[in-house]
Amino acid sequence: MFIGLSKTNLLLLVVTFIWVSAEESNTEPEKEVLQYVRPSLDNLAHFEEPFHSQEEFLSSWVLSSAKKDGVDEDIAKYDGKWTVDEPKSSAILGDQALIYSSEAKHGAISAMLKKPFTFEFKPFIVQYEVRFQNKHECGGAYVKLLADTPELKLSEFGDKSEYTIMFGPDKCGGDSKLHFIFQHENPVTHKMEEKHAKKPTKDFGHIFDDLKTHVVRLTVKPDNSFEIHVDKLLINEGSLLHDMEPSVNPPKEIDDPEDSKPEDWDEREKIPDPEATKPEDWDEDAPKKIEDASATKPSGWFDDEPELVPDPAAVRPEDWDDEEDGEWEAPQINNPKCKESGCGEWKAPLIENPNYKGKWTPALIVNPKYKGIWAPKKN
Repeated sequence: MFIGLSKTNLLLLVVTFIWVSAEESNTEPEKEVLQYVRPSLDNLAHFEEPFHSQEEFLSSWVLSSAKKDGVDEDIAKYDGKWTVDEPKSSAILGDQALIYSSEAKHGAISAMLKKPFTFEFKPFIVQYEVRFQNKHECGGAYVKLLADTPELKLSEFGDKSEYTIMFGPDKCGGDSKLHFIFQHENPVTHKMEEKHAKKPTKDFGHIFDDLKTHVVRLTVKPDNSFEIHVDKLLINEGSLLHDMEPSVNPPKEIDDPEDSKPEDWDEREKIPDPEATKPEDWDEDAPKKIEDASATKPSGWFDDEPELVPDPAAVRPEDWDDEEDGEWEAPQINNPKCKESGCGEWKAPLIENPNYKGKWTPALIVNPKYKGIWAPKKN
């Protein structure tokens, strides 16, 4: 596995709450045993990480010791367990991966880029492999890139750390995402704003449940276009200027802030018929259900028998102490006499009330004063 990144003076940071692994194929293991050989990229990437060994991992990556704000103390720390080991069902013998094995805990790790990259004429690419070794319910396996500033401390990296680009899969419940977010400086206010890519046009939700390895890739080109691939399948593309939310380029026209809806503007397409009257026989107080007048108490019904009785087979424990444990009582069980017909106070079952009509409301008619949904003028 490698993670190829390209950006000027950036840091690679991985945030995840799930199992992450790195196999070279998402196909079923073949009968022939393949032996892992460390890949060589000949410095083609500005950052690559095969997770070759635990020792190399600890020498170049920094584990965060930050705390998350606004959560209970016992889950606030980024103290999840990271290891470099072989994943489950590995197709290649000795092919190790970065594995996050803690449940319901936060985890964050980071590393510096090995060489700078000037984003002018070459595309910016982030690519890595991810596998959820168990069917995934909630958490993320995404990377963040942060500017290298004097204030930045990798050991304090957390969810509040300012980032430049965020990319990767994330899921909680039925909401599956493949994030692509970048920070953009507003030229008017000079404040940084998050720009989110539109939703992917192709389905990718299977990556959270099929327990296979998948390659996710983000490509940002110098012409301000972007592409997102999963296993070489293009699932999202667009323009950084027009296809982000909110858009980088403002619309040509905006709502007139001084325009207001006239007081007599009626947006109701239909209204209650003003000439309708409630029928004289309409009873709004009639109950929805009534007792079945034709029902009769079953023969053999035990009026005086309780529904629960002490278990006659129960035995007082030998170590029971009345002074410490209180007076011993046998546990309650269903009264066997009630099985055939029933016990206790008999009541007729409830049935739908044929006279029930509920609250009366007049019928709706077309509103003669309807003008449509009001919107302010554009300028």
